[in-house]
Amino acid sequence: MMNEINYRHELKYIVSRSQIEIMKARIKNIMPLDVHGVYNVRSLYFDDYANTCYYENENGNDHRAKFRIRIYNASTDASGAPAFINLELKRKDCGKTSKQSCVLTFEQAKILSEGQVPKNISSAPELLRRFNTLMMSRLMRPSVIVDYERCPYVYKNGNVRITFDMNISSSRAFKNFFERDIPKRPILPTGMNLLEVKFDEFLPDVIYRSLQLENLRQTAFSKFYLCRKYFL
Repeated sequence: MMNEINYRHELKYIVSRSQIEIMKARIKNIMPLDVHGVYNVRSLYFDDYANTCYYENENGNDHRAKFRIRIYNASTDASGAPAFINLELKRKDCGKTSKQSCVLTFEQAKILSEGQVPKNISSAPELLRRFNTLMMSRLMRPSVIVDYERCPYVYKNGNVRITFDMNISSSRAFKNFFERDIPKRPILPTGMNLLEVKFDEFLPDVIYRSLQLENLRQTAFSKFYLCRKYFL
């Protein structure tokens, strides 16, 4: 059974390293750094034969969805396989976002990363079975890798999460997806990064005020779109 769909607000801003340091100094006594600290995020996004996900982003469609495989820190278990692998469905509907996910085995993730359709998944999570159907009907295949360092802060009231995403890079080295180091290229000018502010129903005033900086402008930034744009 898929996890419940919860929609959230998601605001994005392009910020410099100096702006990040100012905001960190302001929020450090309000909201703590996530227990996992700073970590690497790597996602393998999929698209269909018509590049539907890419063009939905380009056209700014109100309703769009993307499937991705996500790993963290390229960390491995005792067998050498990735320690934690998720299949995720990221949706955007009328300005709000949601995410559904399920855990993948390394074997399942490896098959998907090679553009193949897993077999014998009748007892697999519903999300994987749904994606499996799209791979057969829409020819969903790997389209781009998005890689970056994330520095997250959390605030329980309103379920607020502030993340600073740095060194955002793209790659099409799908065969190297699970390796610690992969060939990649940056997608933003040197020194520029992404601030994301996520919350359920409200953003507390104390946090809102802490994030107010001169020339800070909200953007419709999409890591997936800009990383794919390099290769189309």
